[in-house]
Parts: sequence; structure tokens; C-alpha cells
Amino acid sequence: MLTVTDVVKTFNSGDRTIKPVNGVSFSLEQGSFAAILGKSGSGKSTLLSLLGALDKATSGDVVVDGVNISTLPDGKLTAYRRDDIGFVFQAYHLIPNLSAKENVMLPMEFAGASHATRSQRAAELLNQVGLTEEMHSRKANKLSGGMQQRVAIARALANNPKLILADEPTGNLDDETGEVIIALLRRLAHEKKTTILVVTHDQALAAQTDRKFRLARGKITEDTKNPA
Repeated sequence: MLTVTDVVKTFNSGDRTIKPVNGVSFSLEQGSFAAILGKSGSGKSTLLSLLGALDKATSGDVVVDGVNISTLPDGKLTAYRRDDIGFVFQAYHLIPNLSAKENVMLPMEFAGASHATRSQRAAELLNQVGLTEEMHSRKANKLSGGMQQRVAIARALANNPKLILADEPTGNLDDETGEVIIALLRRLAHEKKTTILVVTHDQALAAQTDRKFRLARGKITEDTKNPA
């Protein structure tokens, strides 16, 4: 489902050439729940940006569901980000003055779905991530951190993405709430067959995934399958 082959990202800083991602290769099957671990500066967030087409690799290939996104023109990359990828951020990035439901409806509006379709699917997704109907109409800035992250996950699922990329999804949460979010992500991968890749410092989260990679100086130094 996801195949990354010898991906390199370079940029120049003065007279130096820096490689935050330096020859990364791995593959994930559909419905995998995987984690990338590594210290700050190891290249984790840069790699996530390349997989999500927020940035372009200097060389190498990223193939998602048979499509090499490394060779797509800008117009098709926009459609890829909208239709095939769901992003979950540590800081949630919800629109604070919109309700939980309105936040989830927004990506579907950009995709051209009707209001009735957006409304019905948003309600279904919010129920799926454990928000009561009363919370659907609550403004995002009136929700707890854990509830905001659930809304962010529902929003990421709005357009039925093939791949969800999550950057430190438990980083702003207490341990108990973090465990709820981890269980939710794991269930979405295994039951809904959504491929989920998280970047994290959270060892508890990584231990709950099917597979974990360790990144150091832009290279994968460990690839471990966790016991079922």
C-alpha cells in the first residue's frame, strides 16, 4: 500500500549540504499501524512531510496505492493531499470558532460533497471516534484536548483517505487520554483497514503499533515488528 524507496531530501545551509532524510526505504501493507521513533532532528517530521506531499523529495520514490507521488505534477499533488491523505497534528489545528461537526465537514466541502452528505458523514465519524451527539455542535475551543484530538482524527478520515499521517498525536495529552487515542488509532487501522503511520516520542504508543521504525540522522536504524 505504501512503498518508500531510497528517499533523500537535501537542502543547502550556507556552504553545507544537509540531508534530514538520507536514503529511507520501507513498505507498509494496507491496514498497518506503524510508528516512526527518533530524537529531535532525526528527520521524522521531514519524512512525514514527504509522505504527505507537503514537500518533495530530492530523489527516491514514494508510492501510495500504486501511484508514485514523487512524479505527480502540482495539480495532482493537491488532489492527492485532499483525497488520499489524512493528517493528524499534535496541535490539532482545528478552526476554533467552528463546531466539532463543522470542522469535520470542511475537507468534504473542499472535495465538492453535498451539504447533506457532509453532515451525515461528519456525524457518523464523530460517533465513531466516541463523541456524543451533544458534543457535535460544541465549538472546537470549548472541547478538552482529548476531545479535540478525536475531532482531528474524524476530520482526517472525512474523505476516506488511503493513508493517515499523524505527527505526535498524543504529545499534548495526559497518559490516560493518550491511551484512548492510541486504542482509537489501532482500531481504525485494524477494523477499517486504514493505513496509519505516526511520528512519536511516545514509547507506549509505539509499543501498541504493528511495526516501529527508528530514525537517526535521516536513516532507518531499526525496523521491528511488535508481537500481535
